[in-house]
Amino acid sequence: MAESAVSTVVQRLGDLLIQEAVFLDGVNEEVYGMQVELQRMQSFLRDADRRQDEEESVKNWVSEIRETAYDAEDIIEEFALKVALRRRSGMVNVMKRYATLAKETIELHNVGNEIQIIKNRISSLTNSLQTYGIIQRNDDWSPGLGRQQQQLRRSYSHIVEEDIIGLEEDVKVLAEQLVNSNGIVSICGMGGIGKTTLAKKVYHNSKVRHHFDAFAWAYVSQQCQVREVWEGILFKLTNPSKEQREEIASLRDEELVKRLYQVQLEKKCLVILDDIWTIPTWNNLCPAFPYWKTAGSKILLTTRKMDVALHPDPTCFLHVPPQLNDDESWELLKKKACVNNNYPDVRIRAEIERLGREMVGRCTGLPLAIIVLGGLLATKKTTFEWDVVRKNIISHLRRGKGDEQLLGVAEVLALSYHELPYQLKPCFLHLAHFPEDCEIQTKKMLRMWVAEGFVSSVYNGVEEETMEDVAQRYLGELVERCMVQVVERGTTGRIRTCRMHDLMRDLCVSKAKQENFLEVFNQSLASDHPADSFPWSMVREARSIGRLRRLAVVLEGDLHKFIPSGYKRNSHLRSLLYFHEKACHVENWGSLKSVFKNFKLLRVLDLEGIQSHGGKLPTEIGKLIHLRFLSLRDTDIDELPSTIGNLRYLQTLDLLTWNSTVQIPNVVWRLHRLRHLYLPESCGEYSYKWQLANLVNLQTLVNFPAEKCEITDLVRLNHLKKLVIDDPKFGAIFRSPRARFYRLQSLSFVSNEDSTVVQVIQGCPNLYKLHIEGQIEKLPDCQQFSANLAKLNLLGSKLTEDPMPTLEKLPNLRILRLQMDSFLGNKMVCLDKGFPQLKSLFLYDLPNLEEWEVVEGAMANLFHLEISNCTSLKTVPEGLRFITSLREMEIRSMLKAFRTRLEHGGEDYYKVQHVPSIAFRYCDY
Repeated sequence: MAESAVSTVVQRLGDLLIQEAVFLDGVNEEVYGMQVELQRMQSFLRDADRRQDEEESVKNWVSEIRETAYDAEDIIEEFALKVALRRRSGMVNVMKRYATLAKETIELHNVGNEIQIIKNRISSLTNSLQTYGIIQRNDDWSPGLGRQQQQLRRSYSHIVEEDIIGLEEDVKVLAEQLVNSNGIVSICGMGGIGKTTLAKKVYHNSKVRHHFDAFAWAYVSQQCQVREVWEGILFKLTNPSKEQREEIASLRDEELVKRLYQVQLEKKCLVILDDIWTIPTWNNLCPAFPYWKTAGSKILLTTRKMDVALHPDPTCFLHVPPQLNDDESWELLKKKACVNNNYPDVRIRAEIERLGREMVGRCTGLPLAIIVLGGLLATKKTTFEWDVVRKNIISHLRRGKGDEQLLGVAEVLALSYHELPYQLKPCFLHLAHFPEDCEIQTKKMLRMWVAEGFVSSVYNGVEEETMEDVAQRYLGELVERCMVQVVERGTTGRIRTCRMHDLMRDLCVSKAKQENFLEVFNQSLASDHPADSFPWSMVREARSIGRLRRLAVVLEGDLHKFIPSGYKRNSHLRSLLYFHEKACHVENWGSLKSVFKNFKLLRVLDLEGIQSHGGKLPTEIGKLIHLRFLSLRDTDIDELPSTIGNLRYLQTLDLLTWNSTVQIPNVVWRLHRLRHLYLPESCGEYSYKWQLANLVNLQTLVNFPAEKCEITDLVRLNHLKKLVIDDPKFGAIFRSPRARFYRLQSLSFVSNEDSTVVQVIQGCPNLYKLHIEGQIEKLPDCQQFSANLAKLNLLGSKLTEDPMPTLEKLPNLRILRLQMDSFLGNKMVCLDKGFPQLKSLFLYDLPNLEEWEVVEGAMANLFHLEISNCTSLKTVPEGLRFITSLREMEIRSMLKAFRTRLEHGGEDYYKVQHVPSIAFRYCDY
């Protein structure tokens, strides 16, 4: 990853020369010279990165140049920090001023010497290139602003689904066992064989969905938290309200076990326990499952180990997924590599098949390895490029030792990392921060990538892409290469959450250690991670030596000190993240002072979810002038110091704390580089006015502080993409012709009698998401809405006219929520060809609704339907039986008679009998 590291540092030095010119006065020529030296070396690093697994000497050279580049950045940032902090403290008198200038002169001399030492190190390393036979590479593979950038610009709006080859019969057999037999069903096989994929297909099988009443899926993994698994399963089987969740959380373990046990006796439940590693893990979990006492509820578990699979019941139905045969392996590779589409010429396709079959043979029938190989080959367009990949695989295998089957899989996965464009490597390695089986919130992660400097804005000839857009493309490329799995997409097609397969994560963690990219401290383990059963040592893993720059702390209980003892001297730390699934408390926020004093080069600090007893963030936060990402979300901080205004590089500030009110001083206007600002409901009782108009880079503003700001400040925020505001005066600004938000994609606002919704939506012509709370006199015409609108929430609108004839004409609407008296009429009608893209429909709290008609041909793509507390509605529409795409229905807080009509044998069952999953909640009155 030396090429990526050096490229990042070169860009950072350029930024510092521009942004820190006032603080670097006197050494800017030396900094520029160092930047030039690193740039000269860049073209050699691609070859060196590719060869470092071949020769130990090359690997050491790569490690040294990477650390040299980082040291260069450290020297400049530390010098700028010292000068900035000294000048900010002000001058009391002339004598102190002269003393300060004298000190700066000495420091200028010292930093000049340090820069010269770095330049000498770079020159020495450059001179050794010939010794190692490292050559300069300027081939088309280079991901500059040309072909590679266009390749990275691919659309990511499609859903990436897991491919199944040869598993149809397996799904049928397992579904039959769950429906018609007693006892536990176990799926056992090595990592990457497709156990989870197979279990998911069984879980969603229509026969299985019709048979069971309730469903729960639990990822168990190596670090099993038994209480959390039990709670998660009970939540999914009962779908409790917020108050009921809190009551369940307060139960003692034995009470929780009894509650979960009883639910499975009363209902036919299917529970999937995915990825159980040990027999003790099962022994800890099993008291909550009456698997031997009921023919109704069933358990399906997946595991890599045969003894674990057979331990719960030696007579259980055991299924061992077969490895794919040669033809099935080739079929899967063709799908992932898009062979048929890319190679219309028969002769070329024959050569591609020969090469592909040889490579896929190294994958030993393991679907994960084949999928990753296919993702890699999908970026190769010629037989020459395919042959290069084939030779690389064979070369790696010849160097390795050990089990050839496991080694082949390991090398295929490792090759997917080596073949990444240099700018994607740090993004991939950053994923090692996140715990095993973690569902990663991508919006937050991508902002960390931006804060770390992994991405930069790119001008594509039409408009400048934001750095967040570039980061989203990078993530899309990792998904297309099958190195990251999509869990959920948003309404616009953007990836909302993602995860990594455990084998791919093992590779990620291994490479992150080898590259000295980060360390993970797990509170419950003596070491970073238990020994892996997969042979990454065969991939020549070796931890590099150098300064630690990123630390992830995984917490299992309360936090006694923010920095573990072994890491207190790592003053060059750039990123500090905390992960915890349970409630996490710290004695007081004052203990953060040591973090702020010792780690002044921090760029990313994530304290989300850590609790104390309220209190003020220490004033020493102002020392972190390089900080770019700060999250206090779900903490109980209730006051910020004025020194928060020193953080002039801050890009993301998240203050959505547990407290509805946080005292925020009038310094936010000084944070000119802010891009994403999340404010609490109230910003305190200070009487002064804020000047948010200065924050011209702002893209996200949640909870606009109406009591602190002039509403007209919003007009100058031309880069806003998301706005949440409850100021009733908001609509008034659209009376001015200058009030246009052309970049705004997501808007949540309160409607009132002083403004019309028409004015607002016409002033925001490119909205994708719209949430309107409050009364609307009349719904705008369909042509007045944004043509891009994909998600619409109406709450308390009190419309008297049926909104469906208007809303069904919105061409891209995918999610519609009508909530809490949004419609006061008694009949709604959905016409033929209406709602062509609608995927999800939610009807909540519409007490007057008596009749709902759906004409055949309406909502042809509806997937999910929820009806809640519409107690006057007697039945579902006849037209639902024509919506073959409908897969999920949830009926909440409806009369018992409504439920009875829809259940098997009921008079309306024929309307919904094609829907695989129908859940009833609180329909017993």
